[in-house]
Formats: sequence, structure tokens, C-alpha cells
Amino acid sequence: HIRSTAFMIVDGVIPSNEGRGYVLRRIIRRAIRHGHKIGIEKVFFYRLAPVLALELKDVYPELKLALANVEKVLKREEERFAQTLDQGMSILEEAIAGLKGDEIDGETVFKLYDTYGFPVDLTADVARERNLTIDMPGFESEMTKQRDRARSAGDFKTTQKGVDITQETEFLGYEQLENSSSVQALIKDGEQVEAIEAGDQAIVVLAQSSFYGESGGQVGDSGILSNDSITFEVTNTKKQKTGAFEHHGTISHGTLKVGEVVEAKVDARMRKRIARNHSATHLLHAALRSVLGETVTQKGSLVDADKLRFDFSHDEVIAKADIDKIEAMVNRRILGNSIVHTNVTDIESAKKKGAMALFGEKYGDSVRVLSMGKNNFSVELCGGTHVNQLGDIGLFRIVSEGGIAAGVRRIEAMTGYGAYQFDNQTQDRLTAIAQMTKTNNMQAVEKVAQLIKQQKELEKQIASFQKQLASNQGDDLVGQAKDVNGIKLLSTVVDGVSGKDLRDIADKLKDKLGSAVVVLAVVSGDKVSLVAGVTKDLTDKYQAGKILNHVAQQVGGKGGGRPDMAQGGGTQPENIESALSSVKDLL
Repeated sequence: HIRSTAFMIVDGVIPSNEGRGYVLRRIIRRAIRHGHKIGIEKVFFYRLAPVLALELKDVYPELKLALANVEKVLKREEERFAQTLDQGMSILEEAIAGLKGDEIDGETVFKLYDTYGFPVDLTADVARERNLTIDMPGFESEMTKQRDRARSAGDFKTTQKGVDITQETEFLGYEQLENSSSVQALIKDGEQVEAIEAGDQAIVVLAQSSFYGESGGQVGDSGILSNDSITFEVTNTKKQKTGAFEHHGTISHGTLKVGEVVEAKVDARMRKRIARNHSATHLLHAALRSVLGETVTQKGSLVDADKLRFDFSHDEVIAKADIDKIEAMVNRRILGNSIVHTNVTDIESAKKKGAMALFGEKYGDSVRVLSMGKNNFSVELCGGTHVNQLGDIGLFRIVSEGGIAAGVRRIEAMTGYGAYQFDNQTQDRLTAIAQMTKTNNMQAVEKVAQLIKQQKELEKQIASFQKQLASNQGDDLVGQAKDVNGIKLLSTVVDGVSGKDLRDIADKLKDKLGSAVVVLAVVSGDKVSLVAGVTKDLTDKYQAGKILNHVAQQVGGKGGGRPDMAQGGGTQPENIESALSSVKDLL
């Protein structure tokens, strides 16, 4: 178990609830379960990793390099599962205790799996230990319902709806942006047709195409298909598993038939913008590994004409200094303006040269290797479209960075004119701030920091004044208490204080009145803050929570608390006077 999990983590897999991440999670959890069975109560599994690294240091040196990350991932997963295991076992024991037969029903098995993350195989293990079985058909039925719910909630729609397109499109787009080709197939409304007419939204499949089909995180090309009779505006191109390239769009005029020849022309401006972002993604990946360590692996990407998005494995928040270092490293390569080298070779030769392959991706016998920057700064397997020289990227700017899942972070960035516009907008905002604070751009940050400090000091003073005011109001309010059936009652609106101060005022009033019921309200705009207090000697007869809810319901709200003190609020201040007056009816 430790060997398989360690190898997967070194290859960039992170425990999750889907795909290869779920395989890793199941192996880890099964190992932990076996540990618990033999009496190991504490976190233990991650401690086996250093022993494994020492044992395999000659045949698998990569493990030693990534050992710290392997230990961190295993320990975190084990700590998370400890609570899951306790909760799941408790639910499972209850289910077993209530069994009338020798089978655990599928609904319970699914609830353990779906709600508590308790693996089905662990449920099966426990069942076997008790000479029980689990209702797998029932579990699968619940799983099917779950998948159907997820599928209906999603927005994915197959482009072909069962249409079988087996023709493979020859891609010409590395060398050219225009080509002639015959139409191999036409698809309209999910069905294969022989012709399409003006106004039809459709899919055109060509024998050869310069259009790049969406894949590998890069969006598809747009452009025009045309001949003397028709113009078809391509808004997106998608590559299917069969190798067919689907050109999605609308025919603006004429009639296009299967077998006709069209001129395919890619939107060159959009292609260049996409290429800039894709090449920058490779440089970013290399810079991340250089600054944060070799444990960084790609987890996903999106490259379009406006921006790039890159997801990668990393457990910690990235310091601002490291973000700056990564950005500068990419821009230095852009300024170096070296040629981007492309080489088609076999997969083993590519790996020997240090080319990075994405874990889980399938590669053919021949692969395309992209080398960028001095001393092969970035070497990756990639079938996407790229700039010819790194200087073509122009400028690289990181616009956001943050975590999106456990152990996975995301960077969004811009290049070229988009990065230039981003910098201009940032400069414009800085200028606006400088003008509002009556200073210049260079001193704007210091000025804002000074104003924030002043504001905090003023807020402290205001809070102090409000407390003093609240205390004074408390003294003034004592005289407003009324006797209702031998009990002192004070129910009133308090002005000029915050909702937070109400509780302090109520406490002081209870002390001064000795034996009383106090209900106070503060109105701020369309909101009402409420506090109800009952002195200890009266809590057997009157509950602060019940009194407060009686008032809160009349102003469109609710509340709760202890017998002697409760808080709440509402959104109908117009009813507050009558609501407070009604408290006497409760006494």
C-alpha cells in the first residue's frame, strides 16, 4: 500500500473523490483501516514513506526527492480520514445492530459513501468480518440516481448525439492558416444531413483543416469556411476522439452539401493571441517548478485568446515575493526572444531529453516536443499551437492566484496587449486613488495606509463614546421601568447605540433594577436589533428566549439564547412600538 500510494503521489496524483485521485484515496484508506484493525490508533501510515525511499533509493531516486511532499499528502489524508472512519463506523454499527437479516441495505451503504465518504470496500470488509453481506444492486441503484442527478445538473451536451463520425481530419494548422478541403460530413440538430442552408447552425467536418480543434486545454480556432456559393462562420472547432475536427458555426448564405470543396481560413489574429497564452503557460509551468520545487505538476489548464488559466499541485499559499519571482522569470525568457523549437520524436526519446508528460494523458508512438528558452528552460510534450519566438508573447502578467481544492492552486494570467491593458487599468486605478487622497501615484499607498490607520483610531474613539453613551442611557432608562403584576418591566427603543451595545445595557439595567424583565430594541434603517434579559430570580417563570421570540415575530424576525439573556432581530421596524408594548401581556 505504501509503495503504490507513494508512486502515485510522486507522479502528481492528489487524493480526491474522482478519477485517479479516488483510486489513491481508496488505497490510503484501506491501509489505514488495516492499521486500525491491528490496534494502531495514532496517525502512522505516512511514517512508512522514508523507509520505502531508503529501500528504493537506487531504483527509484525520484521518491527521495519528493519524500517531504509524499509524507505531507499521506499525513493530511490520514488525519482527514480519522474523523470519517469514526463517524462511518458509528453509523455502520447502528445499521448492523438494527438488522433483521444478514444483509446491509444499499441505501445505508450509499449514505455512508456519499454523506460520510466511507468507502464501499471498507463497508464490505466490516460486513465480511461479521458474516454479513451488502446489497450491491441497491447501492448501484442509488449511485445511478446520483449520476443522473449530477448529469441533469451539468451543462455538458454531446455535440453529436450518437452520430458516428469515423473520418479522421488531417491537421495542417502548424504550417498554414488556410487550406482547401472537401466536406466529409454535415451535422444539424444532432443528426447527420446531406446539406445545410442559410441561417442553419451546424457542424462541418473536413478532410483537412488548418483549424486547431479544442484539446489539451487550448480552445478551438475560429474563422471562415467559404466557396463561391457559401460562407460558413466558424465560432469554435472541436477535436473528437476519432480524430475528426468539428467546425461549429452558422452558414450565413447559400447551400453547402457533403462533398463540396471549401476554403478554410483561420482567424489569424485570434490564433496569435491564443498562441501567446499557450506558450506563456509552458513558461509559467517551468517557472513554478523552478521557484516552488519539482513537486509542482500540472492539474489542468485553459488557454483562450483573452487569458490563460493554470491549475497545479501545491499545498501552501504562495508568498507575494514568490509570485513576483515567477512572473519576472517568465518575462526574462520573453525578453530573451529565443526561438521555440519543435521536434517530433518517439515518447521514450522525449522523456530521456527531460520532456514533461502530463500524468494520465495518452500519447501515441510519435509525440511533439516543445522546447523554450535558454538551456531548455521549458521542455514539454504538446500538440497545441505556439509562437515562433518567445518575444512574440510581448508581456506576461499574473492577475490572480489562489487555492481551488485541497493541494491544488490556480493562477490566471494575461499576455501581449491584454497584459498591457491590465497594467493600464491598474495604473488608472492608482491614479484615481492618488487624486482622491490628494497625493501622487508614488505616495498613494503610504497615504492610503495612513488614512486606514486614522480610520481605525477614530473607530476606537467612536466605540468608546458609544459605550459611554450606552452606560448613560442605561442610567436614564431605569426610571422608565413599570410595575406589571408586581414585576418590573422595561421594554423600549434605545437611540444612538449599536446593536452590539444592547447586551451590555441590558445587563446593567438588570443589575440596577434588581428583579426585572428587560426588552430593548435598536432600529437601524430597515433592521431591528433586539435583546431580552430576565433576572435570575425570575427565570423559573419567564424565559428570555420566549419573550424575545414573541417580540421578534411581530417585526418579521426571530432569535434565541439562554433563559436569562436572548438576542435576535427583524426587518419590520414599523411594528416595533406595538411589539414592545405587547410584552406586558406575557407577565
